[in-house]
Amino acid sequence: MLGTYNQGLVLLSLLVAMMASYTALDLASRITASTGAAAVAWLLGGAFAMGTGIWSMHFIGMLAFDLPIAMSYDIPITVGSMGIAIVVSGFALLIATRQTLSHWRLAAAGVLMGLGICSMHYAGMAAMEVLPAIRYDALLFLASVAVAIAAATAALWIAFQLRTNGRRRILARMGSAVIMGGAIVGMHYTGMAAANFAPGSICLGGPLATNGWMAATIAIITFLILCGTLSLSVLDARMESKTAQMASWLQSANAELQRLVLHDSLTKLPNRLLLEDRLQQAVEACRRHGGRCAVLFVDLDRFKTLNDSLGHYAGDRVLRTIADRLRAAVREEDTVSRLGGDEFVILLRNVSRPEDAGETAAKIMSTLSRVIPFDGLDLRVGSSIGISLFPEHGQDATRLIASADAAMYHVKKSGRANVAYFSEDMNTFSPEQLVLESELRTAVERQQLILHYQPKVDLHTGRITGVEALVRWKHPERGLVPPAEFIPFAEETGLIIPIGNWVLREACVQNKAWQRRGLPDLVMAVNISGLQFQQADLVQTVSEVLEESGLDPSLLELEITESVVMHNAPQAIVMLEELHRMGVGLSIDDFGTGYSSLNYLKRFPIQKLKIDQSFIADLSVDADDAAIVQAIMAMAHGLRLGIVAEGVEREDQLQFLRGLGQGEYQGFLFSQAVPAADVERRLLAQPSSVVVTGN
Repeated sequence: MLGTYNQGLVLLSLLVAMMASYTALDLASRITASTGAAAVAWLLGGAFAMGTGIWSMHFIGMLAFDLPIAMSYDIPITVGSMGIAIVVSGFALLIATRQTLSHWRLAAAGVLMGLGICSMHYAGMAAMEVLPAIRYDALLFLASVAVAIAAATAALWIAFQLRTNGRRRILARMGSAVIMGGAIVGMHYTGMAAANFAPGSICLGGPLATNGWMAATIAIITFLILCGTLSLSVLDARMESKTAQMASWLQSANAELQRLVLHDSLTKLPNRLLLEDRLQQAVEACRRHGGRCAVLFVDLDRFKTLNDSLGHYAGDRVLRTIADRLRAAVREEDTVSRLGGDEFVILLRNVSRPEDAGETAAKIMSTLSRVIPFDGLDLRVGSSIGISLFPEHGQDATRLIASADAAMYHVKKSGRANVAYFSEDMNTFSPEQLVLESELRTAVERQQLILHYQPKVDLHTGRITGVEALVRWKHPERGLVPPAEFIPFAEETGLIIPIGNWVLREACVQNKAWQRRGLPDLVMAVNISGLQFQQADLVQTVSEVLEESGLDPSLLELEITESVVMHNAPQAIVMLEELHRMGVGLSIDDFGTGYSSLNYLKRFPIQKLKIDQSFIADLSVDADDAAIVQAIMAMAHGLRLGIVAEGVEREDQLQFLRGLGQGEYQGFLFSQAVPAADVERRLLAQPSSVVVTGN
């Protein structure tokens, strides 16, 4: 019994095959670009969509074959053939998205996939309820298997080659989809040609609908599935692209921020922060492998006179020239840094003999003594250099710099323009400082410490959103002692731990007291020192304080400086996550003055970044400071973090910050740190809607 083909349905089957092929190529790129659960989801969804497309092409192709008798199909076998198509498609996508595809793997996968497609085709043919059974021409049957294997191998190779994204890939995929679709259709119709229907064949069941209606219905459903899958793929690709662009922008902004933060803006030399880091690394290397490193503290003689008489422009020119000469005077592995003003510090690595540092210092003195031409003048500056050595004069970066500084001051006092190595008799000793340290030990017990609170204000509404607790020492004879005079002693002696715990407890008790008086809820910010953060019982201490005071954890915010959390970032993450689970707010204080890896920053469970006041002071006149502030605020907004600007003292600073978006500020423009009673008065006087710009 002979049949004929409906040309329209043949063309429709070809279109379905090409669209299924394009979808497969697109999904291969999605699976390759995804990881974890997302990759599995794309693989399963892609297998269903691609398998449905291939099966639909096959079924429409069978419907395109018109026999003199009406035809019906066995439903379970038909569904089974669709299942085969989905499994084969999943296998194909899995192979095509591997990192590598060897010739042997490609050949083996092509054979298995080709046999799978043949199984789907002939299972579908077996679903035709016709008697007598269909007989197949052996030669054409083998030809269909060969075409299927060849088509499958080509499809796998094309999908593997085009699995990555790119604009040029779209046209390549479209062309490849035409080739793949044609190959799949070729296999199908070769298999159809192998089928022989005996004369007088009959159909065992009645037709469900005409071939045209069935083909149209299947095609529409398939197109909807494929279009929906492609739409999701396109949306996911766009979201991934935007995410990648944002990550790239944040990484670039962070790199630029690091450059600005770690280098002197005038000379482009490393600043103190970068110097201390490199010096500490050099010290650790010397400890591990043995050896010596040296620190040279260089101070320019008569520079202040030159700067005052000729102006800052001349002074800047001289400093840049000095920086260039210092760089040229040392090795590539050494570090030349500027601490500020006319002070430079040089790290010399791998110093074989102590005398080598002195010889380098003498070379530097000779280099710096050369004439500096400026505006028709021959300018000269001298230098005084102090030297410290590891391990003789200090065991860490801070001590080594301090020792070199002391040696330099010894040179200054002895007539300048010379070099001196550090010795213990150069240490300065202050009896007053020792007395102050002794008195501080009893300040907590004698209730001499008090808290003042500096309001944090919304940049745009002017409303008080929180306060920062700041400790003051009410000395019985000296009056209020500034924190700068006693906090360093507290940190050196370990007294900062009991003082810090007292501040935490008093701040929480005060905030709860404000709540009981019916005042608006405020977030109480408390600074956590480096030593406190290193204490294993910090989380327990915070928990006990919250329980004792009855304060809601969400109304407590702990401020940890950037350098503290980055000192041991993995351990910091564990500590911060424990505090975060308690519901306590977390912010990075003095942001921009230390190292912040973007990788760690996004892993820290923090809610806010505080911009250090050193960047706020001159942001309206210093382009570098303005760039740093803009970068920090953009980064915070990109990471969905709150932002607080410290040290806002002028209206122009506030207006600049407002132009950068949402955030908070604190500083003398609104209020200095004041006693609790003053905060209460401000809160009670604060109307429900107000914009405040200053006192």
